[in-house]
Amino acid sequence: MAKTKTTFFCQNCGAQAAKWMGKCPACGEWNTYVEEVIQKETGKNKSPIQRDRKAPVPHRISEIEANHEQRINTMNGELNRVLGGGLVSGSLVLIGGEPGIGKSTLILQVVLKLVGKRVLYITGEESEQQIKLRAERIGNGSDDCYILAETNTQRIFQILEEMNPQIVVIDSIQTLHTDVIESSAGSISQIRECAGEFQKYAKITNIPVILIGHITKDGSLAGPKLLEHMVDTVVQFEGERNYGYRILRAIKNRFGSTSELGIYEMSGTGLREVLNPSEILLSNREKNLSGIAIAAMIEGIRPMLIETQALVSSASYGTPIRSSTGFDTRRLNMLLAVLEKRSGFRLGAKDVFLNIAGGLRVDDPAIDLAVVVAVLSSNEDISVDQNICFAAEIGLSGEVRSVNKLELRLAEADKLGMEKIFVSKYNLKGIRPEDYQIEIIPVGRVEEVFGKLFG
Repeated sequence: MAKTKTTFFCQNCGAQAAKWMGKCPACGEWNTYVEEVIQKETGKNKSPIQRDRKAPVPHRISEIEANHEQRINTMNGELNRVLGGGLVSGSLVLIGGEPGIGKSTLILQVVLKLVGKRVLYITGEESEQQIKLRAERIGNGSDDCYILAETNTQRIFQILEEMNPQIVVIDSIQTLHTDVIESSAGSISQIRECAGEFQKYAKITNIPVILIGHITKDGSLAGPKLLEHMVDTVVQFEGERNYGYRILRAIKNRFGSTSELGIYEMSGTGLREVLNPSEILLSNREKNLSGIAIAAMIEGIRPMLIETQALVSSASYGTPIRSSTGFDTRRLNMLLAVLEKRSGFRLGAKDVFLNIAGGLRVDDPAIDLAVVVAVLSSNEDISVDQNICFAAEIGLSGEVRSVNKLELRLAEADKLGMEKIFVSKYNLKGIRPEDYQIEIIPVGRVEEVFGKLFG
């Protein structure tokens, strides 16, 4: 047995040091270093996956066969989209999210639909009876799903060798522990070691492994940052508890795009796929109200119409408040400065509140024009027709700039019955207005938009 070794780890970023430090030099956080006992053992506690293999031989790049990765259809269109077309054989997928957001429900619902695929669902947080109750609630499916309540990786790999499943699910990676090192489950060294063992297992056996993980208070995945580098795909499952909708987005994906978005609706019988998100992101209102504008945005290759809501009022306490939900506050301040400096709208002494309806967080710059219109509509207390939408970026000089994938935005707005869409006049190259029923209105500056909307 090797000599016991004590090491200090940063709980925030996973940095390692030989002694305790008040401030982590890697991430800059204070009082995050904890002492852990690490004891590497030789012989009896080796994982079954640490089998003897031939030494690798270097090959010329021209000699390597570029085979397309084999994908498993998860029978869930939203998850397939986010993963890039399905679950890749031999991949390691990490799904993170807040406690109670629905991670386990989503994965259990997916594996129960995989008919003909032998799945081993390893749970370290719930009992087999609890998993059974959840399966009955969301509807029993495939009988090829096996449940194992175990947290020791040595015993897990023994069962994996005997059973030889086609898909492995770990719920969650923070509950596992290995006998190779001596530290408590959930510690940084245990998470790193357990994830490394399952990474080797996935690559050797070509069996996909899905890891479910928790997140910290600031929204990052719990455990060392190295965990995100080890896996092939990192997927975030998020949503507001007060809304019934959940959003699945890829943060890292070695086998596809990271711009895709999946939307689900939480119900008593599980998660329902939302195939047309524009319908849920647009509120039904009987009459036009001021401070509301509709934006045509793109997430990956998926077009959506979303509702931007703004409220402008006189500052009550001297210093004006700038607040936004679902939109970058710094970008909101920039747009307000453009309206103040370039277009002559006096907003410096007014409170401005902005909200993206539906609990979405939006990064697409094409909603800039909708944000500006919503702010001006609230400031002037003049409503914008709910059959008008906007798709353009605002520059610092007040010009209306072009955006990408305008054809998809036009098609989505046309499909949902919009009558007019405001776009940049520099964005019409290759666009044939006669192909769409919606009226395309080109504009060059913010003042033109104001004049055409409010006179």
